[in-house]
Amino acid sequence: MHIEPGIIAQAKVMAANVGATGLLLAYARDLIKNPADIVRMLVAAVFFSLFMQGFHVKVGPSELHFVGAMIIYLTLGFVPTLIGFAVGLLLQGVLFEPLDLPHLAVNSLSLIVPLIAVHYTLGRKLREQDAVITWKSILKLDAMYYSGVTAMVGFWLAISNVATSFTAWATFASSYLVLVACEPLLTYSALRLLKRHEGSKIVDLCFAVKPLKLAN
Repeated sequence: MHIEPGIIAQAKVMAANVGATGLLLAYARDLIKNPADIVRMLVAAVFFSLFMQGFHVKVGPSELHFVGAMIIYLTLGFVPTLIGFAVGLLLQGVLFEPLDLPHLAVNSLSLIVPLIAVHYTLGRKLREQDAVITWKSILKLDAMYYSGVTAMVGFWLAISNVATSFTAWATFASSYLVLVACEPLLTYSALRLLKRHEGSKIVDLCFAVKPLKLAN
């Protein structure tokens, strides 16, 4: 889902910087109010950065990454995940891909905007309204999230200085069907494992699975 540096005009990159900074500052206030969420944000950043670096394949105009988005979101919470995505991209850029740093805000928005949409439509019901998490509900979250990510990539490509065909974007977007098919299994397994160890100091400090209810 990375947008290659240099293909978006500097003025548009600056606009993305302003937008990403505004979103992060708005949610940082919620993070500061809960010290445990700061720990979870750091956990999210590390896991996300490792996931992204561990598997990435060039597909069409962008890349297919293993994001682990719903694993991180459901086990760590909304705000830690949102800010953790940006911090994780920064970490990945500093340690592994310094050429990606100029588009840090662009790539952050590609992940953050779909997460916000997922949280305020489907995700919050699972976390805050005593709903039971099923395979079907996780699949819906993944499908909506990765549809949003690929749409954001399409948006950046549409306003870039380099012409990209719809076919090329569609090839990239369809590659994420692999994640939509596979990630729910990993997400459900991670939730099962953490719920089994619920009550331990490390799990309670680093994760936010207590409010969640899993289907048998």
